Formats: sequence, structure tokens, C-alpha cells
Amino acid sequence: MSSRRLLAISLSTLLALTLPLFSLHTHAAAPADSLLKLHQLRLAAQKSLGDFYMYNGMEGDQRYARMISESLLEANERLNGLTDMPGEGSKALRSQLEQQWKGYQIDLNNLTSALKSQGFTDLQPVADLASRNQQLMALSQELYSKIQQESGQNVPGLTQQSRAQSLLMQAIAVDYASRSASVGATFMGGGESRPIEELVSEFASNLATLEKAPQNTPEIAQTLSGVSTKWRYIEKSLMNYNENSVPFLVNKYSDSIIEGLEDVSAQYSATQL
Repeated sequence: MSSRRLLAISLSTLLALTLPLFSLHTHAAAPADSLLKLHQLRLAAQKSLGDFYMYNGMEGDQRYARMISESLLEANERLNGLTDMPGEGSKALRSQLEQQWKGYQIDLNNLTSALKSQGFTDLQPVADLASRNQQLMALSQELYSKIQQESGQNVPGLTQQSRAQSLLMQAIAVDYASRSASVGATFMGGGESRPIEELVSEFASNLATLEKAPQNTPEIAQTLSGVSTKWRYIEKSLMNYNENSVPFLVNKYSDSIIEGLEDVSAQYSATQL
């Protein structure tokens, strides 16, 4: 048998052995990738509402109009990337999410246009938009759970904790922006939202827990320390939101805090923590 023939056999054997492994790895990576995209979609959807409140409260400052567009674009990209659902339940929920998102996006664009042309918006459509955003968040959380259930792959503990912390920071920022825009907490979705003081206390407690995690690498510890410094800078303003409203500051720092938490989350995920 020629050396070329032997080489061909060896290569085909190697390929036969590695392809199943590659397929297994790809199959395993698919749910994790979908879950990350869905998490990023949730953050962007949440942020789009906060961006609108900032646009409203800052009297039509165009930088927030651009932020609304960027958040919508980000959410659309993440939604379009959610193509490989592991089962029938997740496929059905993903379809529902797409429909809900389309409706929410139309409402948000209409309100943004009204604010730009009239300089104000009626309260009821804003209340409806906030309610629709809450429905989006609830449906996407249901899909997030269903993907894990149907794939049999759960998001590792610390990865999930840091992701939840990002979403909590975004929720606090949205709540604060709504108050600053004189929309009021009653328009955050039918009075079901928790008091901002409660959310702030929860965030502080969860952040302290993350900082104490024994699995933290020096790099993660350093990033969390930076997050904590920024958090302390706005914590009092968040707790005393009625005394001295600083929406620009809270918006800026919350974005930076979320960026840090997402960095930490990616590091946890890379090491399956």
C-alpha cells in the first residue's frame, strides 16, 4: 500500500473521530449561545424604555433619540440571532416574543416621533409602552428558562448571578429615568413594580455577594471593585431620588456598571462558573 493511500486512510480515520466531537461541541454551544443572545436582547429591550424616558425628561436631547435607535438595533440583532431553539416549547415562545417585540417597537417609534414633533406625549400611551415592556421581559424570561429545560443545559451559577445583576441595574436605571421624566412609578406597569429603594438594597447585597465569591480571579475581582466604586457614587442619589434628581449621572454610570458586570459574566462563562 502506498504512503499516499496510508495517509488518506489516516486522515479519513482522524476526520471520522473528530467530526462527532466537533458536532457534540457545536450542539453544546448552541443553547449557551442562544441564552447569551437572549440575555443581551433583554438588556437592550429594557434599555430602550430607559432611553425613551431620558429623551422625554431631557426635553428631546437628540443623543437619547440616537440611543433609542441603537437599543432597538441591538435587540433586533439579538432576536434575529435566536434561530436554533432546542424544542417545540422554546420555538413557540420565541415566535410569541418576536410578535411582542414588533408591537413594542412600533409603539416606541410612534411615541418617539410624537415627542419629536409635538414636544410632549400623553401619559396613557407611555403607560401602555411600559406595560408592554414588562410583558416582553416576562416572556423572554420564560423563554430563557424553557431553553435551559429543553436543552438540559443550565447557565452556571455565577454567570447567571452576574447576568441577573446587569438586568437589575438596568431596571433601576429605567425606574429612575421614569421618575425624572415625571412619568411616575405608577406608569411602570400597573403598579406592580417594586419600590426603587428595595431594588437598590437588593443590588447592593447581590454585589457584595459577588465580590466575596471565592472563585473570583484577580481580574474579576478588579472589575467588580470598579463596578462597586461606580455603584457607591450613585447609590445615595438612587435612594434619595426625590431630593436631587440627577438622571444624566445615573444613566451614564448605570451603563458603565452594566458594561463591567457583562465583562465579569463573560469571564465566569468562559470558565463555566
